[in-house]
Amino acid sequence: MVSSPDAEAGRVAERYRRFAAEEAPGRSDLYEEWASGVAADTDTQLLLARIPADRRQPPLVFAVTRMLGAAEGGYAAWAQWLAANIDEVAAECVARGLQTNEPLRCAALLPALSLIDGPIALLEVGASAGLCLYPDRYSYRYENGQDLDPAGGPSPVVLRSGARGLPRLRLPEVVWRAGIDLAPLDAASDIDRRFLTSLVWPGEQGRRERIVAALDVVRGEPPTLMSGDATADGILAELAAEAPGDAALVVTTPGVLPHIARAGRIQLCNHIDAVRSARPGTHWLSIDPPGLHDRWGADAASWPGFVLGMDERALAVVDPLGAWVEWRAPDVGARR
Repeated sequence: MVSSPDAEAGRVAERYRRFAAEEAPGRSDLYEEWASGVAADTDTQLLLARIPADRRQPPLVFAVTRMLGAAEGGYAAWAQWLAANIDEVAAECVARGLQTNEPLRCAALLPALSLIDGPIALLEVGASAGLCLYPDRYSYRYENGQDLDPAGGPSPVVLRSGARGLPRLRLPEVVWRAGIDLAPLDAASDIDRRFLTSLVWPGEQGRRERIVAALDVVRGEPPTLMSGDATADGILAELAAEAPGDAALVVTTPGVLPHIARAGRIQLCNHIDAVRSARPGTHWLSIDPPGLHDRWGADAASWPGFVLGMDERALAVVDPLGAWVEWRAPDVGARR
């Protein structure tokens, strides 16, 4: 049964009202204003109701409008711009999706990567533009005093993260980088760069500059990016087979599993298990909400924040975007 325009507009109003009340406050005053405006504006609700329900999330719609030229001003001007450009906005929202590609996540992954010997072949599921495939090319500044730079000197990408109880860290030797994404982004494409930076919410200090600097790193040495659904049979195994045999294969899923429906999530985990069985010495690193699955053990389900896990073991509590790391597996920290 097809919903009426009024019913769809009501759903838009409720979604944007919830975003304005629960998600935007404290993070983006501008997005809070825009979402509150939509929630009270029937005409704009009807416009946004033209966009499929799974492509009209406030962060995606707001990012697309900014990418296409909407000014970061008051709600009235934004709504007027939207009305004049709704067809283009709708088309871009359908073609794109939310793709959080935050290089700061490498600050959360690095403690686990430090435990792995030898050269590494890095394969990320949900890679977007591949910014998290370059942990060896970034500089790190942890509040516990562990500062790390690439062998060539400080990187233009400096990742600052809170830290508690971390083991001794080291930069990995990454010799191969690849990723899978439903819609990979090209670090050398002006429109993809503009879209990725537009996904940064107004008011998030320093994040856009960090992403731009990381995009420049990726553009200089592009990874292998495959367009595909990693939950489908054979996709992950096909890409993993390209990794050099003398490197430790490390599959990462930082923050992607919550965005996959439960059935697909189970399939993906099974595919990762199959790759690990077929290639002994393969590791799996992930950053997930506690309780999302049982791979990290029952204790991790009650941890605050997100869980950094590796090879069936919960290692640390982390901020989902890497802003802080609290190590909780001291017995693992001594392993090399």
